[in-house]
Amino acid sequence: MNRVPGDAENAHSSHVESCPSLRDVHSINPAQLMARIESYEGREKKGISDVRRTFCLFVTFDLLFITLLWIIELNVKGGIETTLEKEVLQYDYSSSYFDIFLLAVFRFKVLILAYAMCRLRHWWAIAFTTAVTSAFLLAKVIISQLFSQGAFGYVLPIISFILAWIETWFLDFKVLPQEAEEENRFLIAQDASERAALLHPGVLSDGQFYSPPESVAGSDEDSEEKQDSEKPVV
Repeated sequence: MNRVPGDAENAHSSHVESCPSLRDVHSINPAQLMARIESYEGREKKGISDVRRTFCLFVTFDLLFITLLWIIELNVKGGIETTLEKEVLQYDYSSSYFDIFLLAVFRFKVLILAYAMCRLRHWWAIAFTTAVTSAFLLAKVIISQLFSQGAFGYVLPIISFILAWIETWFLDFKVLPQEAEEENRFLIAQDASERAALLHPGVLSDGQFYSPPESVAGSDEDSEEKQDSEKPVV
C-alpha cells in the first residue's frame, strides 16, 4: 500500500532533478550575465584573443631565434660578408644553412597571415607548414653533409624541427580549444540572459509609479463644512 506514494515521490524528485537548467535560470543574476556578455564582446572587439597573441609571439620568436643562430654560424665560419656570399650567392644544398633560414621565414609568413591577419580557426595552415618543414629537414639531413661541419650541422636542423612541432602542439591543444570554449561560454551566457529577461522582467523605474498628490490636512473637514453652508435653509 505504501509503494504508490513512494513511487510518486520518486517520480517527482526525478522530474525535478531532470530540469536543473530551469532552476539555474531562476537563480541567475541578470546584471552578472550582462557584465559577462559585455566582457566577451570586449574580447571580440579586440580582434585577437590572448592565447592567439601568445601563439603569434612564439612564431615571431621562432623566426628571430633561427635568424640569430644563422648569423652566429656565419660568424663562426670566417666573417659574415664572406660566408653570406658563399651561402646565398653560391648556394649549395648540401652545405648551406640559408635554406633553413628561408624555411623559418616561410613558417612565419604563412602562420602570421593565417592566424593573425585572417584569424583562421582551423589547423590546416599549421599542418601544412609543419609537414613542409619536417619533410625538408629530413631530406636535408639525409642528403646533405651538414654533420661534417661542426655543431651547427646538428643545432639548426634540430631546433627548427622542434620549434615547428611546438607551434603545432600549442595551436592544436591550446589556442583552438580555448577559443572554442570561450565562444561556447559566450553563447551559453547570451542564451541564459535571454531566458532570465523573460523569467525576470525588469523592475519598474521611479517614473513608472504614480502617486497622487498629498492631501492637505483638514481639507476633508473644510469641504464638508462648505457643503453644509451651501445647503438651503428650510
